[in-house]
Amino acid sequence: MKKAIVVYFLFSFIFANAQSQFSIFFNSNKFDLSKNESANLQNFIKKNPTIKIIGANGFCDEDGTIFANDTLAKRRINTVFNIIKNKLKFRDDFKTRSFGELHNLSKIKSENRKVTLYYIEQKDFIREDEILGIKKPETKPIQKSEIKFPEKLTFQNIDGTISEMPLDQAFMKEVNEAKKGEILNIRNLNFIINTFIVIPQSRPRMFELLTVMQLNSTLKIQIQGHLCCNIDDKKDLSGQRAKAIYNFLVANEISKSRMSYIGFGGTKTLFPIPEKSENERASNRRVEIQILEN
Repeated sequence: MKKAIVVYFLFSFIFANAQSQFSIFFNSNKFDLSKNESANLQNFIKKNPTIKIIGANGFCDEDGTIFANDTLAKRRINTVFNIIKNKLKFRDDFKTRSFGELHNLSKIKSENRKVTLYYIEQKDFIREDEILGIKKPETKPIQKSEIKFPEKLTFQNIDGTISEMPLDQAFMKEVNEAKKGEILNIRNLNFIINTFIVIPQSRPRMFELLTVMQLNSTLKIQIQGHLCCNIDDKKDLSGQRAKAIYNFLVANEISKSRMSYIGFGGTKTLFPIPEKSENERASNRRVEIQILEN
């Protein structure tokens, strides 16, 4: 009796929200379809090519034992399923349920010998879980542990002496906490004129970016190069400069899957071309990073 009650409430909910079902009827003690019912099923498929089946249940009349009727009900479901399985969509967790005798019998026996399909229309796919009463578990956002970035890096020179490179902790924190889609300028990252060689004074900027990438394994970025003075970039200097930063990170064991690079030439300037001052030209001549994932 408990099984009957559980199933009844489950599908009462479906009926109330979806209002979509279709039944195919069988002859007594048969699990193959008559020509008429086979035609009815094919016609149903033809008229509803975009629906999604969310359940199928087999029913029997009161003749025979409960065990025999459960087996017969399952065979009837299999008959219908084999006909529609390559023609209609199904939920990934689609399961068949057979009621056998354990349902409210109609006084007309022929009305009890059936398989009932429950389905939703394409316009309701977006509401599928809602229609089925499925509540997704609430997921709390993962709290990242705060990263403490170093104030400086220490290097041993070839002659044995020690050198220190001060780092911009504020910039590293800004990159680390940036949201997906944000674009950040790598300030004071400069190159030898008309080349993609980073000037020595700008090397700390590269190591700051490297440090963030090393300490934040979820960070993915696109490195973007920009030029001043001219929209055209025939030699792809902006792309080569972006690639230089990319190659530096790869050489220091940052996975290529976490990075990409692109050159925009002078197509995305901060100030109109021709610029009015060296400050405007310097602002246009820049390398930025866009946050892809974080």
